[in-house]
Amino acid sequence: MTRCALLFLLVVCRALPALAAEDATTRETPPNIVFILADDLGYGELGCYGQEKIRTPNIDRLAGQGVRFLQHYSGSPVCAPARCSLLTGQHGGHAEIRANRDSGNGRIFPAQWPISSEVTTIAQVLKRRGYATGAFGKWGLGPMRSTGAPNDKGFDRFYGYLCQRNAHSYFPRFLDSDDHEVEVNRFAIPGHFRQPTGEVAAADYRGENYAPDLILEQALKFLDDHKSGPFFLYLPFVEPHLAMQPPEEWVERYPKEWDAERGPYRGENGYLPHPRPRAAYAAIISDLDQHVGQVLAALDQHGLAENTVVVFTSDNGSTFGVGGVGGVDVAFFDSTGGLKGAKASVYEGGLRVPCIVRWPGVTKPGQTTDAASYFPDWFPTLAGIADATAQPTQPLDGQDLRPVLRGEALTRPGPMVWEFGGYGGMVAVRDGDWKALRRDLKRKNKLDWELYNLADDPNESRDLAADHPERVRGLERAYLANRTIEPDFPLPIYDRQTGSALTSR
Repeated sequence: MTRCALLFLLVVCRALPALAAEDATTRETPPNIVFILADDLGYGELGCYGQEKIRTPNIDRLAGQGVRFLQHYSGSPVCAPARCSLLTGQHGGHAEIRANRDSGNGRIFPAQWPISSEVTTIAQVLKRRGYATGAFGKWGLGPMRSTGAPNDKGFDRFYGYLCQRNAHSYFPRFLDSDDHEVEVNRFAIPGHFRQPTGEVAAADYRGENYAPDLILEQALKFLDDHKSGPFFLYLPFVEPHLAMQPPEEWVERYPKEWDAERGPYRGENGYLPHPRPRAAYAAIISDLDQHVGQVLAALDQHGLAENTVVVFTSDNGSTFGVGGVGGVDVAFFDSTGGLKGAKASVYEGGLRVPCIVRWPGVTKPGQTTDAASYFPDWFPTLAGIADATAQPTQPLDGQDLRPVLRGEALTRPGPMVWEFGGYGGMVAVRDGDWKALRRDLKRKNKLDWELYNLADDPNESRDLAADHPERVRGLERAYLANRTIEPDFPLPIYDRQTGSALTSR
């Protein structure tokens, strides 16, 4: 071998480690994207977020392989507006959907108010980039043959529940497959029933075909069909939203002692009865974890894990704790991880959600971040990951999180904003460590602003509004400067006013 050849081999060998360690953001082939959205999963309901009773080994393993966000927020404290914020990249002050609302098209499950033809989803942007796009689970943004139907908003394939109310049952009569309904159970099990007396038997509230398994089956088929990539697999799974109808095999894995003192749940606070409500709720979350594990295993099977970004999060905080709605005992599980509030509130327990991202070559195993982030950020982030150049029709409110995924700091140029028209009407705004919120804006006795410093008081136990009135006014001005009127979801007190409404009642 000549001296020149030896020198050439030496240069190549020295370059190989650098080429192998090349940042995934510079690869020519765009990565696949799997976005998993749990339903009503609380901040403290995963082992990797401090849960001590419920087993979630697959999601915990995912957290150990990527970055775990400690201050990630939904776009809204309930289902439909959270999904709108996620898919359209707008916060509640700009988004088209600002509360749960039926479309009113007259069908038995008419589905929710549709997003319009004018708004662009991240799926549409990724599809233009050449991604195969599929959504499997709960939609909540419009019925079939409406402007909000998933097949008209960028998804090549949809299978699951278009209507959120149909999703109250894990054994529905039908599911939606693209633009038609498919019967999955001969007889539906309604999601709500009361049994004041007699023995409560879980088998009485189960049907033949368990919808989450059917949805997973179709999602895995999509992955198999498009393994050559790139693909965007959106998985808005329905677990652990009520009613409680988990597989019995999971219920039996949890201690009978949990429910021995409490006794059965009889449906007195909504949804379906269950003889072992604590074990059943844990079982739903463990079943969700198993489904996540099956998706991750499929990526491994096809050799796709190294070129796939996986995001796992939840649409809002844990289900309501007052009165044990649906039989859920959030205090027993510490479902909010000590945070105040729950679903349908703009306190931290309603908005702050678990979030895990695994991006091989970019995220470091076992990494955590305190960066404050929320659902509007995913539109620019996923578009950036895909190197998509198509522009949405609506202005975006989010920020690209790719620097955070690389372990860098994040400085937000403006406030984070939430506007929610349900449950009396409420708003919140966070700027830095300061968060202000206001509730009951649609009710006769409107409440004044509350103010919290989340760095010192993440549990929102000390209202500082009286001590810092100027800061409250500044945050209110920031909210007003970052909202538009949405006629379909009015918030009258702010729709009428152009100035401060600090003490309006």
